[in-house]
Amino acid sequence: MTPGQRAEALVAEFGISSPSELDVEAIAFDGGMEVRYEELDGCEATLVGVGNKAIATIRPSGNHGRERFSVGHELGHWNLHRGKSFRCRVDDLSENLASDTVLEKEADSYAAHLLMPRALFDPAIRSGAKIPSFKHIEEVAQAFEVSMAAAVIRMAEVDSLPVIVASYSAKGIRWRAAAPHVPRRWRLHQMLDDDSFAYDLVHGSKGQRCAGKQSADAWFSNDDAEKYEVFEQCMPGRSGEVLVLLYLTDTDMFEARFNPSSLERSSSVQYTGRMR
Repeated sequence: MTPGQRAEALVAEFGISSPSELDVEAIAFDGGMEVRYEELDGCEATLVGVGNKAIATIRPSGNHGRERFSVGHELGHWNLHRGKSFRCRVDDLSENLASDTVLEKEADSYAAHLLMPRALFDPAIRSGAKIPSFKHIEEVAQAFEVSMAAAVIRMAEVDSLPVIVASYSAKGIRWRAAAPHVPRRWRLHQMLDDDSFAYDLVHGSKGQRCAGKQSADAWFSNDDAEKYEVFEQCMPGRSGEVLVLLYLTDTDMFEARFNPSSLERSSSVQYTGRMR
């Protein structure tokens, strides 16, 4: 089983049927991992295990959702990578999207599935309008007690909606996640286009809009992007950053042919490593 499948199997084993029952500390304790909250130097969480018992120490952050994700992350390490000790520097799914560390990504996946299992999370997201608003996603995030970034990334991973989510600053893209069924041919710009609402939000322009239809070429570097439209939503993220949700409303974007030569020509620009 994948890390996510193992986490969701554990949720099913406990018979959890609502977000309020997702007591991550109780689940951890049942699995032999005690959770403590203490100030840490140079990391967000540590995990030390001996035999069938472990202690996860979480640095208090004042953000309950981020602390819960840290607990889920360390429980992922405990259940997936037993026999190793860890000092983890991040406490949110969006941070490790910019990481190439396999074990950290596995622990993130475990935590995301544990805190937002598909059977509960997908119906909650889809209970709003056809195109979920950030307001609705924030309500779901609060119900599951996770960060907004973790919720939008999980929404993409669940793969029931045609979405791409990303975080940008004035310096460019920081991370991105796309629903698996969204064609990989669609390549986001590395820098915000000045026609996007997100650009205005990052640069503090007056009269800025945060949602509406956009020509796809405001977001994608593909030669044929100008033929299509997407629905863009954006909101302030972490300091100096903007959280972006792109909903692919144009079904023709899923049928457009992949042009390998086009990808080859632009790959050096699109994948410069700046988002890593």
